[in-house]
Amino acid sequence: MAHLVAVNVGTPREVGFAGRTSRTAIAKEPVDGPVRAHRLGLDGDQVANTDVHGGFDQAVYAYASEDLDWWAGELGREIGPGVFGENLTTAGLDLNAAVVGTRWRVGGALMEVASVRTPCNVFKGWMGDQGYDDTQWVRRFTAALRPGPYLRVLEPGEVAADAAIEVESVPEHGITVVDLFVALNLDRARLPELAAIEDLAELPRRVMDDYLARG
Repeated sequence: MAHLVAVNVGTPREVGFAGRTSRTAIAKEPVDGPVRAHRLGLDGDQVANTDVHGGFDQAVYAYASEDLDWWAGELGREIGPGVFGENLTTAGLDLNAAVVGTRWRVGGALMEVASVRTPCNVFKGWMGDQGYDDTQWVRRFTAALRPGPYLRVLEPGEVAADAAIEVESVPEHGITVVDLFVALNLDRARLPELAAIEDLAELPRRVMDDYLARG
């Protein structure tokens, strides 16, 4: 059965990467007991840069333990829950094959697949700081096509490790998390396909509209 392995939260802090200091909340730690999920995220979790992170379309970031295990094989070291900055570490569910707009009952909360993570230099710096091989990390993460989805919280509720994840509905358009990621980061010619997604998240809609406007 699909379920949560861990619920992870973190607060902004100053970290040094490549001789520069950045303020980031990428460091997430698993928490014991239930945590309330609400419209803008999880209790106890914060966003450092609200210009590019957070908000309704990026309230919760999920990553599958199966994908963490794959990366552990690539990097030669175990990767525990929260290391990729995810709020929810899952098991038994292919998050990247999920159709955008799919709704899951996660514990007591109703969540909807809304958007995807785009890797950045802070993520690269964080991986290097944690002792992983971060060589060309942004490119490698992109090429792996294992981005993990951002989720909206449609109905607030409590989530906790071992909580079940149950599918409530799946849209018919068939555009998956990976399809969305590819259109945004690897093949802009696929951006018009995103018009089929009802309630497309603000950022991908803006990218799609700009592409279409350029004709």
